[in-house]
Order: sequence, then C-alpha cells, then structure tokens
Amino acid sequence: MPPAAKAELSHLWWVGVRTLQSLLSSLIVALFAITFLTQAFEIPSSSMEGTLKVGDYVLVDKAIYGSDAGLLPYRDIARGDVVVFHYPLDPKTYFVKRVVGVPGDRVRLADKQLFVNGSRVSDGYVLHSDAHHDHYRDDFPELQWAPANVDARWWIEMHRDLDEQGELVVPPGRYFVLGDNRDNSQDSRYWGFVPRANIVGRPLLIYWSRTDRPDAALPAARGDTLSGLAHAVTRFHEDTRWDRILRIVR
Repeated sequence: MPPAAKAELSHLWWVGVRTLQSLLSSLIVALFAITFLTQAFEIPSSSMEGTLKVGDYVLVDKAIYGSDAGLLPYRDIARGDVVVFHYPLDPKTYFVKRVVGVPGDRVRLADKQLFVNGSRVSDGYVLHSDAHHDHYRDDFPELQWAPANVDARWWIEMHRDLDEQGELVVPPGRYFVLGDNRDNSQDSRYWGFVPRANIVGRPLLIYWSRTDRPDAALPAARGDTLSGLAHAVTRFHEDTRWDRILRIVR
C-alpha cells in the first residue's frame, strides 16, 4: 500500500476513534442526566387541570431538592411547588400535585378557599369545576363524617394532627398537597401527608403534549406494533398540542 494511502487510512481510523469517543461521552452524560438529574413523566389524570393536562409529557428535575449525598446545589421544598412523588398508599405509582403545606404549617379549607397559618392563600392557578358543595372536600378538615374514598388510617391520623382551632398541622418531614383541579383531585385530603422521602422532584417543562382523545395515544389494543407506530407517526402533527410544547410548569 502506498505511503499516502496508509496515512489517509490512519487518519480516518483516528477520526473514527475520536467520533466514537465523543458519542460514548455524550451517551454517558445523557444516561447520567436521565438516571440522576431528570426523568420524563406523562400526566395521566385531570387532577392538575389548569396547570397540567392529561397527555402532557413533562421533564422532571430530580436534583432540585438534593439528596443525602449533597453533590449538587439544592433548595428546600417550598409552599406552591408542583412536585412528582411516590403515592404513599402505593409507592409504585407516581402522583403530581402542588405543595400547599410544609412542616409546621396549619392548613384548612373553608367554602373551597385555602387558608395556611390563618391567612387566605391567593391561588389563581386553582380550577373549580364543580358548583356542588361537598362538606368534606370544601370545608376540610371535616371530622363528623368521611366519604368512602378516604383512607381509614388517614381518618384516624387526621384527628391526631389537629390544633385547638381545628386546623391541620403538618408534622416534621411531611407535606400537604392538593391538586389544582381542586374539586376533582384525590390528594392529601383523602389519603394524608406525603413523606419527604417520597418526593422525586419538580416538573420543569412540558416537552410534548398530545390531545386526550381516546385514539390519540398508541392503540395498545392492536396487536400489530407496526400498525400502531404508523398510526402514531401519521397522526403526530394532528394529535400534538403545539401551544403547550416547552411550556414552563409553574
């Protein structure tokens, strides 16, 4: 082989090695970010309607609240934060709600209005979709009766955590959360506080959003995967809610 050809081949080989190294480095960084810093979630229910819709896909910052390792800057969970967490009654399930009470806060609702530490909370993000007055839901905490969907252990615990004014006191290491769709949300009113260890992180932005029509998602009932994929590709533009793409979650 002529020297010039050998030199060219050697050059191409080194270019290929450097390219592979670059790709591997990018892959490692991406895997690190996905594993430790961010995570993607699909919003499955309307409990945060007004802020997050069914079919929104959000990118969650898992590092914002830190960890025991303390490797990255972080801040405390704050009142008003939207958080993703492991559902206390079934940790395999993820919920997303808004924190309205942090440790030490006194929480109550009166005629659908939220009060924290005796002051009414200005919550313009809240959606009220039911004109019917539900005494347990809208005048919480209610100790005279509980609907069937209230967890029995929470019903007992709730009595213990009340102060003399009948307000619910959030204990250390716990958080009280509500859905922004306040009249249609299974939240802390029904199953209790969220332990600090259950909180995964905070949604950053909506990176994709699809219409919540039943036929918008991949048709799981169809056994032909290729047909399902083709359906998703051909309907992508129509099924995407473009006005929600890259919207910051607040």
